[in-house]
Amino acid sequence: MEITAEKGKELRDKTNAGMMDCKKALKETNGDLEKAVVYLREKGLAVARKRADRVASEGVIQSYIHTGGKLGVMLEVNCETDFVAKTPEFNEFVKNLAMQIAAANPMAIGREDLDPELVEKEKGILMAQARESGKPENILAKMVDGKMRKFYEEAVLLEQSYVKDPDKTIRDYLNELVAKIGEKIIIRRFARFQLGME
Repeated sequence: MEITAEKGKELRDKTNAGMMDCKKALKETNGDLEKAVVYLREKGLAVARKRADRVASEGVIQSYIHTGGKLGVMLEVNCETDFVAKTPEFNEFVKNLAMQIAAANPMAIGREDLDPELVEKEKGILMAQARESGKPENILAKMVDGKMRKFYEEAVLLEQSYVKDPDKTIRDYLNELVAKIGEKIIIRRFARFQLGME
């Protein structure tokens, strides 16, 4: 099947992947755009896994102050080299991440960063609500699991839908950048400040 330049451009616009990667993805999926998007995401995940044990000690600290000066974010994102820390792609990612944190107010970067007491308390509340439904015990656990997934999607930065592209999560966005840049990238820490809030 012939892969047209227009189709390659469409896939590139959708995923921000390199042109050669887009052509390869379209060839591998016989020109199916949706399958090509999945192929590129999986490839990004594989590259991210390969780089997981590398040291990321360079990077940037980014601040973002929302219009009006009543909301601000400070964020540290690390990469392996100073060279990558200065690239437009890396810096755009960090700026977009700071705006994401301002807009979506996550509690933690990953699930493991959440306070275990908070998670248990949330599960307890959800179980009490589920019991009120009168459903059998074996169904209650599934109901709580579904609601906990929703809780994580709101509370955990890596699991949030990316505000600029709700079809992907922040983890997807991070993995795409790792695949494109070829370095390990770590969202190290963040602080979100809102005027008058603790």
